[in-house]
Amino acid sequence: MTFRRPRGVVALLGVGLLVAAGAGGCGRPAPKADHETAARLTVPAPPARPTTYLVIRVTARRLDLMKEGVAAPIASFPIAVGRPGHETPTGRFRVEEMVEHPDFHRFDPKDPTRVLERVPPGPWNPLGERWIGFAHGEGWTVGIHGTPHPELLGRAVSGGCVRMRNADVIRVYDEVVLGTPVIVHH
Repeated sequence: MTFRRPRGVVALLGVGLLVAAGAGGCGRPAPKADHETAARLTVPAPPARPTTYLVIRVTARRLDLMKEGVAAPIASFPIAVGRPGHETPTGRFRVEEMVEHPDFHRFDPKDPTRVLERVPPGPWNPLGERWIGFAHGEGWTVGIHGTPHPELLGRAVSGGCVRMRNADVIRVYDEVVLGTPVIVHH
């Protein structure tokens, strides 16, 4: 399963966005896109001095929206995190990609170039209403995204990504920009 990038969009840092099941991170590389359904921010310049940052507490299953100079979170949200064998990576990252109304693609596990199913934006899309990519490696990308299954929040069920209620991920999306720091710890 993976997110597919709209045609004609420059990939941030030359990395394809990957989401959902896969051996490393959330997924496998997507094939070349043939449609334009997602709105995307692609300017990789970080803010001059970020005042907002995100703290993801994996064990507590919480994402905290923080402001510099303020000790307590300005908001805290329940999340789902990576399941055993697909743990959410820990460390210091930055927001690399932001997508409104992402597509979702389920790939053939035996042939990762073959799309088995495309789920367009909408109420049943596994990525929900927003995608905020923050970590990547060869063949995978991990991010924060919405979910049509908020009953799974508080659990370790994803392929490494951080799932949130759609209303919550929209709020976080509206508070961050490309380059916003993301700190993930246990």
